[in-house]
Amino acid sequence: MKSEMAYAFALAAFLVISTKSTCQEQQRPARFALDKLELHHIQAEAVTYLARSAVRLTDAGAQGLDDSGRFAVVRGSSFQDGTIEVDLSGDTAPDAPPQLRGFVGIAFRVAMNGSQFECFYLRPKNGRSEDQLQRNHSAQYISIPGFGWQKLRSETPGEYESYVDLVPGQWTHMKIQVTGSRARLYVNGAEQPTLIVNNLKQSSVKGAIALWVGPGTIAHFSDLKVSP
Repeated sequence: MKSEMAYAFALAAFLVISTKSTCQEQQRPARFALDKLELHHIQAEAVTYLARSAVRLTDAGAQGLDDSGRFAVVRGSSFQDGTIEVDLSGDTAPDAPPQLRGFVGIAFRVAMNGSQFECFYLRPKNGRSEDQLQRNHSAQYISIPGFGWQKLRSETPGEYESYVDLVPGQWTHMKIQVTGSRARLYVNGAEQPTLIVNNLKQSSVKGAIALWVGPGTIAHFSDLKVSP
């Protein structure tokens, strides 16, 4: 139990270096150990966002890069089964095409070379769309390689995505519970899962955790916590 608690605390603080106790110091942005992130086609910076210390990830990938390309691996993380929690936000860059939705999420069981992982992500700009079909595509599961959102949607429509209320650019709490080939996504403290996946597509092996973004996205992450 002690080792699990220590591991959860270490990941919760993987970016943050504590500040001094004075009020003046507490108001300063916390520093982030960006060297703990292995960046893949994104830019990262430490910021204070909506009154919280965070890391900002911005899409820096080439046009046409698929969903396997933009993520930041948390160095030293190792996860197979357990619970991942994080606060995140997603929005589109000012120059992003209007069809993009501010894609943001968490990848897990990430292979060393980043070629294989499972992922839950959100499309914040779909959450309150006036188009009901867009709303139904607010939360998404993908599995790399071989199971991008296009394939899953076309072959099994509605099975790997769902509706959830979201606001672009606002903090959203995400919790992922994983056991073997099953995973559940919970959003904003809901007791019932937003999305249930009973057949994760990749093999059940240990891998890293990564902060994931999609094309045209500016995302923020804070308070990553992992319980094995």
